[in-house]
Amino acid sequence: MDGVLLGNSPLFASSDLDEVREQVGRVFCPHRLDVTGDAGLLAARFNSAQLGSVRVSYLDYGAEVRIEPGELESFYLVQIPIAGRSLIRCGGQEIVSTPGLASLPSPTERLDMRWGAGCPQLIVKFDRQAVEGAVEQLLGEPVAEPVVFDLGVDLTGAWGQGWRAMAGLLVGAAETGGAQPLAAAHLENALLFSLVTTQPSNYLGRLIAPRPAAVPKVVRRAMAFIDEHAHLPITTGDVARAVAVSVRSLQEGFRAHLGITPMAHLRDVRLARVHAELLAGDPARCTVTTVAARWGFLHQGRFAAAYRDRYGRAPSATLRLS
Repeated sequence: MDGVLLGNSPLFASSDLDEVREQVGRVFCPHRLDVTGDAGLLAARFNSAQLGSVRVSYLDYGAEVRIEPGELESFYLVQIPIAGRSLIRCGGQEIVSTPGLASLPSPTERLDMRWGAGCPQLIVKFDRQAVEGAVEQLLGEPVAEPVVFDLGVDLTGAWGQGWRAMAGLLVGAAETGGAQPLAAAHLENALLFSLVTTQPSNYLGRLIAPRPAAVPKVVRRAMAFIDEHAHLPITTGDVARAVAVSVRSLQEGFRAHLGITPMAHLRDVRLARVHAELLAGDPARCTVTTVAARWGFLHQGRFAAAYRDRYGRAPSATLRLS
């Protein structure tokens, strides 16, 4: 994810401080913006795209700036420096953010940032309602207080690298004109639920505590729901609501009785749908990439590997058999 991102989704480029402040504020929120270094370096560039409920943005001020939005109130941000470093203060926490340490300010905590010169950032924006809704789905009950994350997100470990890679896939989808609805929904769901179940927060202890597993009858109903709705951008939360259990109970039930997660089962169902379409497809009109994308498989390399593991041949070989 190096270099200028989302070049096909430009919002503005400007060296006028007032214009920069106004344009960025339209996407995020009103804020104070001051150049604290060489004003001649101010050359802001802002690219941004909305994919479903998640917004991805590339923002580079060029110059060293201080940004004071106060409380974000209605959204969370994961801010990933592509180069350089920034000082982030949020509530009682403070970090120096680098390409290996993203920042995750929480919307109920006062935010004050100093981005260094030459510090472009990839910003992933989640609505506060979506984050709190994910926590509620996992717990099976309403949140009693705002969700507050640890400010620093370590991107150097296995989880952080995987999360950044998923964010990169979302950016790639935006750069190529947007992902198919199933693929976009899968990435949004994976990014959000991975964040709330891994990044330390005031709810993480409860989120990872053992939960009673859904009984086999409920798991079978969930499997039937997945089979009937695999063509739609459903999430684990949708399945859990359909069978009236919490997300955690549903996940534990699938692990206990099937040895997989609900989303892994959904992937298997969609893989079977791809297989059926390739068998029936006309090689002159049908492509593996188009069929795979329609069923939510955005990363062609991973899709081909999963398909070969399941069916013992490359997807292109199946299409040639039709």
